[in-house]
Amino acid sequence: MNKLPMQAWRSTASGGHHLRRSVSKIGGAGSRRLESRKSSTGVATCPHLADPEAASAPRIHSTAEWQNALPYNQIPGPKPIPILGNTWRLMPIIGQYTISDVAKISSLLHDRYGRIVRFGGLIGRPDLLFIYDADEIEKCYRSEGPTPFRPSMPSLVKYKSVVRKDFFGELGGVVGVHGEPWREFRSRVQKPVLQLSTIRRYLQPLEVITEDFLVRCEQLLDENQELPEDFDNEIHKWSLECIGRVALDTRLGCLEANLKPDSEPQQIIDAAKYALRNVATLELKAPYWRYVPTPLWTRYVKNMNFFVGVCMKYIQSATERLKTQHPSQRAGEPSLVEKVILSEKDEKIATIMALDLILVGIDTISMAVCSMLYQLATRPVEQQKVHEELKRLLPDPNTPLTIPLLDQMHHLKAFIKEVFRMYSTVIGNGRTLMEDSVICGYQVPKGVQAVFPTIVTGNMEEYVTDAVTFRPERWLKPQNGGTPGKLHPFASLPYGYGARMCLGRRFADLEMQILLAKLLRNYKLEYNHKPLDYAVTFMYAPDGPLRFKMTRV
Repeated sequence: MNKLPMQAWRSTASGGHHLRRSVSKIGGAGSRRLESRKSSTGVATCPHLADPEAASAPRIHSTAEWQNALPYNQIPGPKPIPILGNTWRLMPIIGQYTISDVAKISSLLHDRYGRIVRFGGLIGRPDLLFIYDADEIEKCYRSEGPTPFRPSMPSLVKYKSVVRKDFFGELGGVVGVHGEPWREFRSRVQKPVLQLSTIRRYLQPLEVITEDFLVRCEQLLDENQELPEDFDNEIHKWSLECIGRVALDTRLGCLEANLKPDSEPQQIIDAAKYALRNVATLELKAPYWRYVPTPLWTRYVKNMNFFVGVCMKYIQSATERLKTQHPSQRAGEPSLVEKVILSEKDEKIATIMALDLILVGIDTISMAVCSMLYQLATRPVEQQKVHEELKRLLPDPNTPLTIPLLDQMHHLKAFIKEVFRMYSTVIGNGRTLMEDSVICGYQVPKGVQAVFPTIVTGNMEEYVTDAVTFRPERWLKPQNGGTPGKLHPFASLPYGYGARMCLGRRFADLEMQILLAKLLRNYKLEYNHKPLDYAVTFMYAPDGPLRFKMTRV
């Protein structure tokens, strides 16, 4: 399989860092607009960029570290040209990069310019500062404040704060929101989302959904025991059914046979794909949509309105059930939606939480699973190791899963981590600098967007022993068969780090572990076709039909 040539890169740790920054996940979509106050176009912008010269004028510091650092304008990177800046590099025909090559762009920048790269001159956007030094990245993460300021999707910011301000008001949610509004909303939903009791409550429902999905897979097999070319769409259906069960407290019916194109589940899948996979186009190319309603923007708004309507419908149904249900009838652990509604007394909070979980979760989890299944199917030795572990823990393949059993699936979880390291679904993390800082020996002004390309750093020999080799054992403890070696904790962070770490990470892990456990305990997966390249739509994943051969074992 063709893999980006990341393993040959080198970097050295030098320079320093001080003062507070904010963390963000960019998920391969490249540049993000900052949000803090409204501009004349209604789109929120970073207050540090109010002065167009602010991102290029070094702050005066009395510290020796700052005074000994090199000026910001000396950071290496692609040189902008008059008027078009560096935006031309992403344009059709004349440009040297394409949107789907975001992962490759990250590697090429490191290859050519080194461990810190300034990508400026992007029309209407602050500079991007790519940092390929895991020690510097760690310093950035560890110094964030209580309300991290993350580069966010300007398209989603405009939708929430301008187009549908009538609905969201001051309740923007956790995606595309910053500062106190973000902290307040997250504090209201974080506890029920991250409680272990909530996670345990969904183990059995998600296991049932996964069993239904595997039955559906058997029905889809052709005469060669192979799954269809559009199997990725089936994975999206499974992912949506799982998220719907958690975020909307319902079964959406995504796994029913012969879903019609105009069915609600398929419409949700299509809308999610469109909304997320066009983020890169909306945000990296010239942002005409900010000023005029382009066709792409118009359809984006239509899709988002559809999402809001779906979430409202199911949350209102949950609210009505609670109203008509006597407290004595509520046996067992309440659902996530019930916890939020009961604690907040406001179904809009639950609706916005569900919207964020669905928007971020469907494509992210689906693409991660596509990558994991492809790696399993093309690595029979590793697949057999996981299968043997599952046979030992589940001698009866029909044994219901439990949290203690999942906790003992060490090799399965190590396999997941190794896929994330070498083929990170999320291209990178980053943060918006809240203060002037010294990074890699350069003076960096606040307002710049620092990007941490985990797809690159996770494959660098400086931070991972034998990084070119796929070796899940590197994640295991010695008593579980692990092999010692260097593994920098900040080289590979699929869920980010700190206060703005992915809110739904525990549900994502649970869903993926359940699916792989049920699948690999009962089936063998093979891929007998031409190797697939990895490419970026919104996520980094195998690009091509996933025609897996699936046979019972």
